[in-house]
Amino acid sequence: MPLPHFLLLIMAVILAAALTLWLFFATGVPQILFALLILGGAGLVHLSLRKHHDHRG
Repeated sequence: MPLPHFLLLIMAVILAAALTLWLFFATGVPQILFALLILGGAGLVHLSLRKHHDHRG
């Protein structure tokens, strides 16, 4: 991947994260709910990306 594309991708991710944080805090959503939503989303992504490999050897 060329460097300019990589830098644009990083910038897009940072801007999306900043927009998400701003929206949650501007709407008055409690921080604990925000944290639980993030943890739940991370868990769903983790479970959906598993390849069902057997790690016993």
